[in-house]
Amino acid sequence: MQRICHLKPEALSLPPGASESPSCQRRHTLPASEFRCLTLEDAVSVFEIEREAFISVSGICPLYLEEIRHFLTLCPELSLGWFEEGRLVAFIIGSLWDEERLTQESLRLHRPGGHVAHLHVLAVHHTFRQQGKGSILLWRYLHHLGGQRAVRRAVLMCEEALVPFYEKFGFQAVGPCAITVGSLTFTELQCSLRGQAFLRRNSGC
Repeated sequence: MQRICHLKPEALSLPPGASESPSCQRRHTLPASEFRCLTLEDAVSVFEIEREAFISVSGICPLYLEEIRHFLTLCPELSLGWFEEGRLVAFIIGSLWDEERLTQESLRLHRPGGHVAHLHVLAVHHTFRQQGKGSILLWRYLHHLGGQRAVRRAVLMCEEALVPFYEKFGFQAVGPCAITVGSLTFTELQCSLRGQAFLRRNSGC
């Protein structure tokens, strides 16, 4: 098993007017809205949201339950969940990668010495979609990564129709992804966390 490598958690900035102080630590209270890193206790809720979001559309999940538990054990600091009154409504799970482009191995591995955050999955509970939650969560996640010195850029793969969504946050397409899943093909996108392009929050978020 690979070594667990914890990056230093950084506090996330709240929008103007908000009073909660999010962190990567579990709270004993249930605030109306909270952002925090995920734990193993959240794995089943994560999978339920992901299964509904992806299997109903493409028939596959980016991560299955054991893979979710795998990454939340090795690198929980590279995840972020949005909770409403204690209920998970949206999440992102990532891991570290150490090569210029994604490969089939990057779907399952966490490379502690890497400087690239690979975003495996972003999903929103079906009752909270079409409310801008995915945009807000991604914006916060990029801020979270930007505060971690070991992480220099973020990378992900998505279907062509989703490319414009990620471009709003500073991601740039670098070409077809080497990874295919069945008949599905993907575009690979990268975002520099040092250029801070993601700080220019889109007005539609």
